[in-house]
Formats: sequence, C-alpha cells, structure tokens
Amino acid sequence: MVRINDVTSYTHIDGVGVIVLNSPPVNALSAAVRDGIHAGVRQAIADAHASAIVLRCDGNTFIAGADIREFGKPPAGVGLGEVQRALEESPKPVVAAMHGTALGGGLEVALVCHWRIAVPSAKLGLPEVGIGLLPGAGGTQRLPRIVGPEVALELMTSGAQVEAADALGIGLIDELAPEDDLQGAAVALAKRVVAEKRPLRKLRDQNDKVEAARGNPELVAAFRKANAKKFRGFAAPEKIVQCVEAAVNLPFDEGLKLERKLFVELMQGEQSAAQRHYFFASRQAWKVPGLKKDAAIVPVQTVGVIGAGTMGAGIAMNFLNVGIPVHIVETRQEALDRGLATIRTNYGNTAKKGRLEVGAIEERMALVTGSLELQDLSGCELVIEAVFEDMEVKKHLFGRLDRVAKAGAILASNTSALDLNQIASATARPESVIGLHFFSPANVMKLLEIVRGDQTSDSVIATSMQLARKIGKVAVLVGVCPGFVGNRILGQRQREANQLIFEGATPWAVDRVLYDFGFPMGPFAMSDLAGLDLGWNKDKSTGATLREVLCEMGRRGQKTGAGFYDYDGQRTAQPSQLVEGVIRDFARKKGIAPRQVSDDEILERCIYPMINEGAKILQEGVAVRASDIDVVWINGYGWPVYRGGPMHYGERIGLPKVLSRMREFEARHGPQFKPAKLLEELVASGRKFSDLSPLARTPAFQA
Repeated sequence: MVRINDVTSYTHIDGVGVIVLNSPPVNALSAAVRDGIHAGVRQAIADAHASAIVLRCDGNTFIAGADIREFGKPPAGVGLGEVQRALEESPKPVVAAMHGTALGGGLEVALVCHWRIAVPSAKLGLPEVGIGLLPGAGGTQRLPRIVGPEVALELMTSGAQVEAADALGIGLIDELAPEDDLQGAAVALAKRVVAEKRPLRKLRDQNDKVEAARGNPELVAAFRKANAKKFRGFAAPEKIVQCVEAAVNLPFDEGLKLERKLFVELMQGEQSAAQRHYFFASRQAWKVPGLKKDAAIVPVQTVGVIGAGTMGAGIAMNFLNVGIPVHIVETRQEALDRGLATIRTNYGNTAKKGRLEVGAIEERMALVTGSLELQDLSGCELVIEAVFEDMEVKKHLFGRLDRVAKAGAILASNTSALDLNQIASATARPESVIGLHFFSPANVMKLLEIVRGDQTSDSVIATSMQLARKIGKVAVLVGVCPGFVGNRILGQRQREANQLIFEGATPWAVDRVLYDFGFPMGPFAMSDLAGLDLGWNKDKSTGATLREVLCEMGRRGQKTGAGFYDYDGQRTAQPSQLVEGVIRDFARKKGIAPRQVSDDEILERCIYPMINEGAKILQEGVAVRASDIDVVWINGYGWPVYRGGPMHYGERIGLPKVLSRMREFEARHGPQFKPAKLLEELVASGRKFSDLSPLARTPAFQA
C-alpha cells in the first residue's frame, strides 16, 4: 500500500489499482480528498501492473457529499471538475464501489466513473435541493442520461435517496455486491470489463434517453404543473428543471455551462444561504451547552399518556411507531374508546396511502392499552399529561401523579404556554418534571419544544432529547416563559395582524402578504381552518371581540361555510363584504379612522416584532441560541425554510433596519413595539444574533 496523503492510499490487487479514501466521518469532498483522488488516478494510470481502477472508501460510507464547511471560502487544492475529468478521461476503466451513502458530489464522482457497483444497504441521491442548490458537478446533465429525464427530475427536485436495489433497477448502478465483500466484487467487475474488452462508458456521450424526450416538451410542463404547490417559493427546483431541459435539448458541454451558471446564482443567493443556515441550525439544536456529559439516561420501557383526546392520541402514536408500549388514562370510558379509535383510524389512513403495511396496524395497536385509573401508570418510566390547558387542573393532576409514579419516572407536561415551574411545584420531585410540547397533529408535526424548569435535572433533559430523536422529532430545548419560544413569538404576529385590519388592511390582504412571504397560509385563513370557536364559550360571550361577534353570527370557520372568509361547497375561500363591514364597525367604535395600509407595512408590522421578541427571548436566556428559534419556527409554524427563520431573516435584512422600524412603530403605535435591549446593543456594537455564544443553564443573558 502506498500512502498518497493523510486521507488517501493506493494499493494493487490482482491487476487492479485500488484508490482508498478514509476521511472521517463521512469522506466528504474536502480539498484533501479531492487532491487524494486526483493523485491516486494519476498513480493508477502510471502503474504498469494495473489494467483497471477501483475507487472506494473506508469507514461507514462512500463519499457522502461536498464539504459544506468550504462553501463560500477561497478555492483550495484540486477542483472537483478536475478530479472528475481525471476519472472520466482515464484510459483505464474506473469502477466506483459504494457503500453507506453516495450523495451529492459523492454520487457525481461516481457518475464520471465508467462502472458503478454498490452493496445492498447503500443509498444514492442528489439532495442539494435541501440546501437551496442544484447538483453543480454535472449531476443535472449525467443523471438524465443514465436514468432518463423523468426519474432524474423526481430524484433531484425531491432530494430523495435511492436504495441500491432500486438504483440497479433504474440503471443508476451496474451491479450489487455482497455486503461483506465490496472490494472483492468491485475488483472482479473491473477485471471482467478488461477481459471482455468492454468500451469505456462515459455518461456524457450517452444520449439515447435524453434524445427520446427531446420531442416531448409536455413531459417537463406536466412535471412543473404537478409540483407547482410543492415548489412554491423555492428557487432551486425550477433551476433544476431548467437544467434537465438543457440536458434534453442541448449538447452536453452547453448543458454543463448552464448548470454552472445556475448553480452559482443559487450559491450566491439568499435562499441557499438561508437553507444552509437551517442545515447547521437543525444539527446545533441537539447540542445542549452545560449539560453533564455523563448524565444518566432513564431507560424508558413504557410511556403513560394522560388524556385520550386528539393531542393525547397523537402523542401516543409517536411511541407506538418505534415499538414503545403506551398506556393511556382517561376519566371517561367513552373518551378512552374514542381516543383508541382515533389511533386506529389514523393508522388505517396511513396504510391506505401505502405508507404502512396493513399488518403493522395490529402490531402497533397491540402495544397500546387504556384505563380510567391513574394508578395504572405506576410502572411507567415516562408519563405525559395532555389535559385541558388550565394551571389549577394541571397542578392538581401532577400532585396526584407524584403520589402514583414510581421513583425516577419522568413527569412531563404537554402545556403550550403555562409556567412549568408552577406545575413542578405541585410535586415533591421538581427535578423530574419537564415540558414536552408536541405540536398538533402530534403524530405528524416534527417539532418538539422541550421545556426545562428551574430544577429539571440533566438526566431528565438528556433522556428527553434522546427520546425525541428516537421518535423522529426535531427537538429544541427552551426555558420557561409564557408561550415558551414558538407561541410567545406567534403572539406578536397575531396581535399586529388583528390590529392592522382595524387600521384599514383587510384580512385577505394580510393573508396574501404572509402567503407570498412563504407561509402555508395567513393568520385569518388559519383561524378559519382551525375554527373560530376554538376556546369560545357561547354562554360567556360578550361580543367584545371580533372573533366573538363572528361566532355569534354563526361564522365559525370552514366547518360552517363562513368565518373571516365565505366558503363554497369545496371550501374555497372568498373575501367577505359582510366581514369587512363588521371590521369597519369595530374600528369606528375604537375611534380608528381607516387608511391605506401598504403591503410593506403589513409585512414589517407582522414580522419585525417577531424578530424583536426573539431578541428578548435570547436576552432572557429562554433560548440556547438564536438559530434554535429559527428551528422552532421552521418546523412548528411554517416559516419558509428558504428564509432561514425569523432570526436569520433579521440578519439578512439588517438588524439596524429592524431597530429603526421598531422605533418608528413605537413612536407611532405605542410601547408594544419597544425594541429589545439586546437588539439595541447588537446594533450599537455592529454584531449579529449569530455572533452570540450559546447559553448554558444560566437564566440571564450573556453577551
């Protein structure tokens, strides 16, 4: 074996030169890896004893993609294009031997090799769309030539990973290798290629599949139409489609030039910067500063859920999905039966969509039991309450639970806004109490706000974070305050949206501006969807708010055919002149003269207070880091990932601009717009949210 550099070696096996990469943890295409491949190819070509070349990796994976840490930095070492040319133009056949994952640039390297082989457990894909990019190393031009334009479009715009058996079926690889002998199988393939004098296959020269689509422009048009809703607002998918069109209609080198041009546009654009920010933010969120590394993990064998409503049933499903038994406790048998039926129905619906084997429904239902006795939770290592959002109700329940739960059990509340420290005070073990704020529907929504109280132990926090990962959630650790991170910031947007319609904006104008910004829907459309009568009590209604008046009029949202909007039989929303009149009446009673409200003001009034509230949350130490706030809002509230979250967005538009507008709004509209002290300090010192150090377990802000 010859050592080429720190991450690359070359060896000679039975007439085949084998280049081996070993750059933990994922053999990313760093400068050292690129240099090593390039030098390895030159050495193999010069090796008179090698008639073919195999490229493989040590460790857990083949090349898993580009080294994102190098993005935006001056180029170093041999460029990826030069590496690919060396492989593709090699006079000796090159075989890519893949295991683990061959993603992004890793797969693009494999595509310039003349043959590809993988073990059955390998996965392949071009996931660049997830960070706002397109495959920029020839992937958009070579993939359509090997799998056809239709499959290439689907793979690249979804970023999906393909299992090796499926990759063989679509022609992406040439052979499957035994799991325990990838190198041997790759060497054998290389020797057969030489013995059979097979010509070197360069994908750049294979045009059969793209030529077949050349006279069918409807193919791409149909793809755009079918995915219009999915791609709304995103720049990268459309540019990928344009590249595939080029692969179909242009010579390879011209298509490659367009790919490079569009790649650079995306790389330098705000969307990719935002999506790359989120990529790192979602990984940072799992890291808890100050948490003891040796904190004991509670072995959770059984989970108890108190409450079988929509939320309780959804929470239970998360654990059933990963094989953890759940016992649900209710106060009434009919409520318990209804909750268990909801779980079965949800699984049935999933099976109908082909996402769950029918047999798995019974396997999961066999793991759930129910009763009407709190005492039946005495054997659970984790108990989660999902009862009515009332402090006295929750404190009474936790007092009872404290007497029932076994020593060492974690006692969790699903509260969305209440003071967890007060809830914990009802027990003799506040160190065991934590908030697990699931978002509705709990079996679908990814976000889990994990709320630590003043006395919550490191063991309970560490266990909760680990469990969140196990059940497939995106967990963010937050502190105690009204509404925690997500709902506290939401309150700022909701307040301004409601105020703006009294000042002259219409509900549909506010919704349109926020929808165009990238949210799935605006606040008034969302209210109609959820039901305006959510939490409304007819007997206690005073008509003092717009929502109460609309409910009293029978306008309770989509379910009644009318809310803020009018709805037809297909639940298609139409602006309501009646509601406009009701709003104007309210405004007159409040002494507010209607005026023209611009789209810019709507956006700034709704968004800038959110950024400001995020600054207050950081100032108070409620969030560990600014990027955690972004993770909460992207996963729990539909903030468009291509805008990076409220804190990242604030940095992109400029914190001085946010501060200036907040001061203007404060002078014009009142103290609710008072800028956060942290925002003022950051602007004064020329710093950003991302310059702040992560907070440890101290409640006070540390600059």
